[in-house]
Amino acid sequence: MAKTKNIILGVTASIAIYKACDILRRLKKDGFSVTVVMTPEAQNLMSRVVFQSLSANKVYCGMFEPADNWGIEHISLAEKADLVLLAPATANIIGKIAGGICDDLLSCMVCATKAPVLVCPAMNEGMYKNKFVQENIKKLKNAGYKFVEPRKGELACGQIGIGCLAEVENIVKEAKKLI
Repeated sequence: MAKTKNIILGVTASIAIYKACDILRRLKKDGFSVTVVMTPEAQNLMSRVVFQSLSANKVYCGMFEPADNWGIEHISLAEKADLVLLAPATANIIGKIAGGICDDLLSCMVCATKAPVLVCPAMNEGMYKNKFVQENIKKLKNAGYKFVEPRKGELACGQIGIGCLAEVENIVKEAKKLI
């Protein structure tokens, strides 16, 4: 019997966070084990209990939470991953990773993993088109990170523009291709 593939779903504080639930649900339906790592800011938008219920796995949120075992969480998560999927990925997490900044569990885990990383940006058009954000995206692409580009649509601010999280089915399709 084939080994179940492990996906680490990194969730950041974008209004598109609700779509991460559908991504998780679809990946689980396709037979993947999904473990969620949330940034501290993401917890202000959605409870970890939602992701824990959908994934049937522990949800990780902080660097200094009591550990279930004696392993170092960000390293054990990084080693467990067959794929790291960042959806939604904010300008903040993209900038941290591109700059090598490791100041939360998610950024530390991404820095430590040898698994492929799939980044799915979601943010306001002004942020997405910002010169520094685009440079960070280019830097990550040059380093081998894969992207599912955002789409044009209605943004959280009510404007129409580029920056909406890609369609869930496109994200799942790309994740399955990479794993």
